[in-house]
Amino acid sequence: MTTAPTVDVHAHLLLPQLQELVVDRPGFGAARDLDARRNGPEALAVSGPMVGSRIALLTDVDARIAAMDAVGVDVQLVSPSPSHYHYWADENVARTVGELANTATAAHCAKAPTRLRGLGLVPLQHPKLAVELLDHALAQGMCGVQISSHAPGRELSDPAYAPLWARAEETGALLFLHPFGCTLDERLDRWYLSNTVGQPTENAVALSHLIFSGVLDRHPGLRIIAAHGGGYLPTHIGRSDHAWRARPDARGCADEPSSYLKRLYFDSLVHDPAVLRELVRVAGPDRVLLGSDFPFDMGTDDPVAALRAADLPEADFHAVRGANASALLRLA
Repeated sequence: MTTAPTVDVHAHLLLPQLQELVVDRPGFGAARDLDARRNGPEALAVSGPMVGSRIALLTDVDARIAAMDAVGVDVQLVSPSPSHYHYWADENVARTVGELANTATAAHCAKAPTRLRGLGLVPLQHPKLAVELLDHALAQGMCGVQISSHAPGRELSDPAYAPLWARAEETGALLFLHPFGCTLDERLDRWYLSNTVGQPTENAVALSHLIFSGVLDRHPGLRIIAAHGGGYLPTHIGRSDHAWRARPDARGCADEPSSYLKRLYFDSLVHDPAVLRELVRVAGPDRVLLGSDFPFDMGTDDPVAALRAADLPEADFHAVRGANASALLRLA
């Protein structure tokens, strides 16, 4: 479908007002220190200036639209920077964080309503409150919410999240699974392994919890987009299938794990044309969406060119470029 707009589903927004809200709250300092330990001093020395040089792209709508125009992106699905999760916060702070993230993201997107769609935030550390704030995000006109791969002490397979999955399924809300941080901690504190190894690991672990626990069996209507191509899982799903066949303790889901990849959505940001072709093969060309991680340095400056490099059949190229996301976002 060559007439579909080009849609980037992985683009971020920085909310300075949210950071100002939490900086003096009890718990913020400890969370910041943990993040620093996990990333290591060399990574922090690079990341600070990198983000600083992109503030306009992260906050100013005109700068965002100009950058989109430069690479032929018609629509972005904008989500708050994952640094805004603040899963350390108590219920009162978490409610304020979520409401501010939802309203501020909605206000940003409202400045270019034909070009931008938004995702809000919910506090995974408080499952009951997460349902309330999902409804709040949808009331602001958001398409859904962005979530991390886990919360402190809780995996996505935790039964406490059942009401959240049920509400997301009932409303048709999108859930954008985007990790922040990795529980391998200081093992990854050099050479930016916290991101290059940590992010795809977290994606694979989170998706495996959703699959093996039966969450996707109980909630077949969930609309989940996995960032970073789903991490390591799609290209190594054969090992999961073998475990499901060989071991009774790996039979928490009704069907082979690979079958669930066709019930999920994945962005195209894998940084390797061969891996992208494999992702399209195992998930299906109707389940992969264009993604750039705009505007961070671990993204791609030209997502359409990166997609073209995979040398997909023309119909599949246009499906990933925009037709799949246009249907998912119900774009006119």
